[in-house]
Amino acid sequence: MMGNLLQSEFRKTITTGLWWGLMIPTVLLAFGWGLGTGFLGKGFVDLASQSDVEQLSDIFGITPDQWRVSLFGIARSINVATIFPMIFGGLAIANEINRRTITTTFLTSSSRGAALSAKMLVYILWGAIFGLAIVLSVALGVILSSDSSQLPDASGWLALATAGLVASVLMTMFGVGVGALMTSVVGTTVVLLLYMLLVENGLSLVLSINGLEQVIGFLPNGSVNGITGSVAADLFMSSAGVVPDELQLALRYMAGAGGAFDWWLSGLIFLSWTAIAFVGGWAATARKDIT
Repeated sequence: MMGNLLQSEFRKTITTGLWWGLMIPTVLLAFGWGLGTGFLGKGFVDLASQSDVEQLSDIFGITPDQWRVSLFGIARSINVATIFPMIFGGLAIANEINRRTITTTFLTSSSRGAALSAKMLVYILWGAIFGLAIVLSVALGVILSSDSSQLPDASGWLALATAGLVASVLMTMFGVGVGALMTSVVGTTVVLLLYMLLVENGLSLVLSINGLEQVIGFLPNGSVNGITGSVAADLFMSSAGVVPDELQLALRYMAGAGGAFDWWLSGLIFLSWTAIAFVGGWAATARKDIT
């Protein structure tokens, strides 16, 4: 029975234009950011190589042309692009409620719990698909615009790719939960975009100014950015020799992980936010009157 539900849920997503309508801008944004940050990183290294950087070279123990600055661009590009799988997830249940197809879904399944479980598994898969597309697009953009010495090694690529996939899946499921709670397609989209792009960034700025950076790591956007950002910062510092403590915070901000904790702890924090949103949405949908 679960197999039939999974097939049904997956068929719902591929028979509409939503998945490719969001996949196209996802790929373009990820590639564009990867290309742009690669050029910026290369330009920064070229400028530093022509300037008086003896102090920085002495601090890091390596010359500027060996700085793997592409790591910061990769992390930030992945973080920005995961906005789209979050929106895709946000429309999962909200769209069905809006079109009233949720009634058919519930009536043709053995239970609401089974229907919601199938939807959860299908959107985890879609989160991974979006994540793979994001990682590959960012990688292509960065490779085309960066010097080989500025790129991560094989283990670094693997670590960043894994972090990107995890972040994409969690963002998708976070969107599913918020969409189920709000039930409005427009409302879900607007709230998710406004919060992730404006509200929390403004709040993070206020917290940073007041010396409360650690609080940022407990917020939804701050914690999910910390998954990839912390990996990128750790990879950079592991290849940069000795990095003074006063520079480590700046490097984490460059990677988009300002105020965030280690990647695994950031992942657990955002997983908690995802679970709260998803369980709340599950409970609200399971009790929804479909008559």
